[in-house]
Amino acid sequence: MFLNLLRNRRSIRHFTEQKLSNEQIYQLKETAVRAPTSRGNNPWQFIFVTNPEIIQQLSQAKTKGSAFLANCALAVVVCADTTCSDVWPEDCAIASICLQLAVTEMELGSCWAQIRLRTHDVSFTASDFIANLLDLPANTVVDNIIGIGYPAEKTQGHPTAKLPWSHIREIA
Repeated sequence: MFLNLLRNRRSIRHFTEQKLSNEQIYQLKETAVRAPTSRGNNPWQFIFVTNPEIIQQLSQAKTKGSAFLANCALAVVVCADTTCSDVWPEDCAIASICLQLAVTEMELGSCWAQIRLRTHDVSFTASDFIANLLDLPANTVVDNIIGIGYPAEKTQGHPTAKLPWSHIREIA
């Protein structure tokens, strides 16, 4: 059941050294391109990185919050052609959560590193750093990176009692 995926999904930042199978990676690729987009424009693009050296460089994309990528088996760089749609950030977010839920269903772990609007250093944005690293076209912006692998930790879902129920309003 879908709600069980949400109940079990957690951000995992520590992974084992076990590699993903080609079938697992294929399923994640299919998940990514099946994600819904506004008006069917498909502005997103996904770069699946298994090369440990490139993953290590991606882990240094921003000043804080991307170091966990260094030990993941797969890094999915979620980016978009900004000329395709004005709602590309939303489309990237939808595709990203689809990927993370698929990862949870596969009993793998994942964590999202926000890249868009983040800095690498005083000279570059995190998106520009990755665009240079991966030789992306000028109209392509990196939205986020999802680190994926076998969890080295078992983290329970958030307890129902601790959910932010106060954020729900009903009008009958």
